[in-house]
Amino acid sequence: MLITSVQNKQVKEWKKLHERKYRYETKRFLIEGFHLLEEAFKTDQIFEVIIVEDGINYPSWVEEKNVIKVSEQVFKEISQTETPQGIAAVIEMKESAATEDKHVLLLDAIQDPGNLGTIIRTADAAGFSKVVLGMGTVDVYNDKVIRASQGSIFHIPIERAHLADEIAQLQQKGFSVWATTLEKAQNYRDITPNKKTAIILGNEGSGVDATLISLADQLVKIPIYGQAESLNVGIAAGILMYYIRN
Repeated sequence: MLITSVQNKQVKEWKKLHERKYRYETKRFLIEGFHLLEEAFKTDQIFEVIIVEDGINYPSWVEEKNVIKVSEQVFKEISQTETPQGIAAVIEMKESAATEDKHVLLLDAIQDPGNLGTIIRTADAAGFSKVVLGMGTVDVYNDKVIRASQGSIFHIPIERAHLADEIAQLQQKGFSVWATTLEKAQNYRDITPNKKTAIILGNEGSGVDATLISLADQLVKIPIYGQAESLNVGIAAGILMYYIRN
C-alpha cells in the first residue's frame, strides 16, 4: 500500500497529531527520525503505525510493525522538520511506571520546547527519578520537545501535576525541596543535598512562582561572575542536578 494523496483520510489524521488537543484526545503522538524510532523501540513503546517514505531504507525490526508507505509529498505534509529523514511513527501514550523517588525535578511554566527537551535529556543523564511538569509548562509531546530530548522522554518518568500538591507530597516522603531564586537565596554549593532532594526551576522570564518559593525548604542560586543577568534555565538545571547527584 502506497499513499500518494495529501487529502487521504489517514494523512489528515496524522497531521492532526501536530495539535496538542488532538494528541490528548486520542492518547497518541508523532515522532520522526531514525534515532527517535530506535529509542522508542528499545524502550518497548507501543507503535500504532510506522510511516515510511517510499524508497527509504529502514531497520529490519520495522518490518515487525504496521508499516505504511507514503510518497515524498505526503511525508513532507506530515513532517515537522526542515530536512525529513523519511521515517516517522505514531506512538501510544503510556502511564509512567512507578519509581522509588530520590531525585526529582519540578518545572514551573517552562515555555520553550527546546529548553524542556534539553532539561529532560539532562535529567535522564543525571539519573533523576522523574520530572514533574507544572501547569503552564509546554507539552512534553510537542515535536520540538521530543527532538531536543533525543529520546529521553522514553527513559525517564514524566508527570504533569499541580506543583504545590507535589511539593507537599514530596515533603511528606522526607524530601528537601529547593527552589531557584535570586532573592534571599544561598549559593547552591554552600548547601549539602539530602539523600532525597527535589529542585524547582521556573519560567524563563519570571522564574519560580512566589507561592512555590514560599513552600520550599531551601532557596538556592547559582552565582553569576560575569555581566549576564541570568543563566539559561536548561544550563541552570544541569548544574544543579549534577551537584545534587555528586
